[in-house]
Amino acid sequence: MYADGLSFLDEEREAWRPYEELLELADEQLEQPVEGAHGWTGRDLMAHLTVWLQCWLAIARELAVGPQSPAFDRLKSVGADWEAQGDAINARFQAEWAALPMAEIRQRFASTPGELRGYLTVVPETRWLKDADHLSSLLGNTTEHYGDHMADLRAVLEAAGR
Repeated sequence: MYADGLSFLDEEREAWRPYEELLELADEQLEQPVEGAHGWTGRDLMAHLTVWLQCWLAIARELAVGPQSPAFDRLKSVGADWEAQGDAINARFQAEWAALPMAEIRQRFASTPGELRGYLTVVPETRWLKDADHLSSLLGNTTEHYGDHMADLRAVLEAAGR
């Protein structure tokens, strides 16, 4: 799929770029529920994407120092039961992030993607790019996930007058 890690990182960076427009919205705009985004707010969308990027950031940190990742094993166990518990897991994360100040949401949303990219540059490619399970999970939590939520992003931006 990817000849090298840089190819993935470039593609991921471009896929993330449209979401950065959320950072330009006022706090009030990010707090407005949007019917076209499943009733989520922009804040909810930011939190949802960032939670799953943070999961992969934890994995990348572990893979940077060794071939095993307990964080990946935990994420994989979540995925195994996703059909039954995915909505509840997302709701739990949404509630946890709802308690955070908006400044914290903005900071995590702005910094996590770049931090993940940075770690992936030091993880040997055999541990993520050439590992089918790791790559599938990474794609599912980055570029594929971004694509899944593009309509939500458009709805939030449209509701904000963008």
